[in-house]
Amino acid sequence: MTASSYGSAALSRRGFFGLTGGVAAMGALAACGGTSGGSSGGGGGGGTLRLVAVADQQKPLDLLLKEYTKNKFNASYAPTDQVQTSVRTQLGAGNAPDVHVVFPGDGSAMSMAQIAQAGLLADLSDQAWTKRIPPGLQPAFQKDGKTFLYSAGSSVIGAIYNKKVFQEAGVEPPTTWSGFLDVCEKIKKKGKVPIALGAQTQWVTQLITYALVPSTVYAKNPKFDEQMRAGSASFANSGWKDAFDMYLELQKRGYFNDNPNGTTLEQQTSMVATGKAAMAIQVSAVLPDFRKAATNADDLDMFPVPGADDANQVWIPAGVVVGLGVSARGKNVDEAKAFLEFLGEQKNMNRWAEAVACVPLSRDSASKIDPVLKSFLPFIDGNKAVPFMDQGWPNAEIQPAHFAVVQELLGGRTTVAKALAKLDETYRKK
Repeated sequence: MTASSYGSAALSRRGFFGLTGGVAAMGALAACGGTSGGSSGGGGGGGTLRLVAVADQQKPLDLLLKEYTKNKFNASYAPTDQVQTSVRTQLGAGNAPDVHVVFPGDGSAMSMAQIAQAGLLADLSDQAWTKRIPPGLQPAFQKDGKTFLYSAGSSVIGAIYNKKVFQEAGVEPPTTWSGFLDVCEKIKKKGKVPIALGAQTQWVTQLITYALVPSTVYAKNPKFDEQMRAGSASFANSGWKDAFDMYLELQKRGYFNDNPNGTTLEQQTSMVATGKAAMAIQVSAVLPDFRKAATNADDLDMFPVPGADDANQVWIPAGVVVGLGVSARGKNVDEAKAFLEFLGEQKNMNRWAEAVACVPLSRDSASKIDPVLKSFLPFIDGNKAVPFMDQGWPNAEIQPAHFAVVQELLGGRTTVAKALAKLDETYRKK
């Protein structure tokens, strides 16, 4: 899930893509436009740069643009699917924004690897912050050893839960899969929905799989992605089968709300925030939206989803959040790169990460980690975290295929074997 971009409850979300509506998208971007940033000064530049980003980047960018004095910005924000189409079209036409949204890794038309391969992104490798990219995250930022993406940190996928519902059921966050099932059963017996699932919003379909696959696949075989690229591994003959089986087990036990395929992200959010449901397996980037919907934001917390019966074999997904790049063919490349270098200062990474509830790319004594994310840090620091699965996929068709097969599984219209075969077939497309 190319994290997060993971986004706002009213939006399609980062990394979860749909290439539709190009003309409408451009109209939406124009409607959302506005000039941000300080007046010129502070050395160099001074002109107005154009910036296009997804809506879940607006909060940190509004904050930091106000403090950047070298240029003014005409900044526009829109939902992911709209931005994906319009910016990719503008890149191809040679009239792209100076600074624009870029998704980490590979696997989408607006991903770093795809755009960099086409020669459309400026090289950022000489910027100081790039030296702080952890080795495990470098594939999300780099193509052929060069850095083309700025991102402030990582989002995680886990269970956002209502503490009051847990307390009423007499349960605590579990550390094993069997414990997770036990928690769900006790909540169900209290008359509450254990897990709210808004699978009508397509990108939500993937999150339970992504939460489980680190434990069912990568904890056992950390080289799975390399083997997939080499053709010596497959979805069908891996722990992906276990993850899909576990997904369906939750449904068969009655732990989801009725008709997940007819339930939206907004409804999912409301169910947990108001205590009608105990939890939702979600990306941490949506925490602000869950908190807004709750009567008391402190009622909400988050824990890693344990995808194994041995707590020591539980791994988590931690994906680089949606970032920014510089158009290589723009008229203001140097000025645009200077802005990303400003964003790469540790204090600004800290502020961006705090604004979107993610873990900063690098940390110092001033870094503030949202308290609900602290249970995830031992996994990240202990090398038991893997990027969101789609950030390593070789084409932009696998993710929507995953959306589709999960909806078909939930609707009883396919089998796990057929779903995995579809993913393998899509992965091997050239």
